[in-house]
Amino acid sequence: MRIIVMSDSHGDFYRLNRVFSLHSEADIFIHLGDGERELNMLTQRYPQKDIYHIKGNCDYSSDSPLSFVIDANGVKLYCTHGYIEGVNYGLEDAKKRARKAGATILLYGHTHERFYEYDNGLYVMNPGSVGLPRDGKENSYGIIDILPNGILMNIADIPK
Repeated sequence: MRIIVMSDSHGDFYRLNRVFSLHSEADIFIHLGDGERELNMLTQRYPQKDIYHIKGNCDYSSDSPLSFVIDANGVKLYCTHGYIEGVNYGLEDAKKRARKAGATILLYGHTHERFYEYDNGLYVMNPGSVGLPRDGKENSYGIIDILPNGILMNIADIPK
């Protein structure tokens, strides 16, 4: 199973659409907030895809959830934008919430900075930003492959 993870597109429909077109075979698309308007346009373009969205701090008037858990082939993913958990100041609260939910994977955004780690049974990923990276790197997104023999996670640049 392939899951594409995006965050913080902030109106950049072109790059968000580029990610979708590069991965039309993906099983699930997850947007971690701050991009609901452009994501809504893509859900109309790809009605057959499983697309999930979280409310980010800039998704004004959104009724999307602040966090949720997805079960993907028996692997639970805890998804959040991250501002409620204070990810700018550390990941401990987000990790506690993910573990309490029984998740194997924690996905968050908000910082616009790529991050990946494996922490005592918990995979943690921030895919960076589709629209406005703040880490001096290219615009990016995440790829998660849930395989019979394990989990593979990568963060990829969005090709120009």
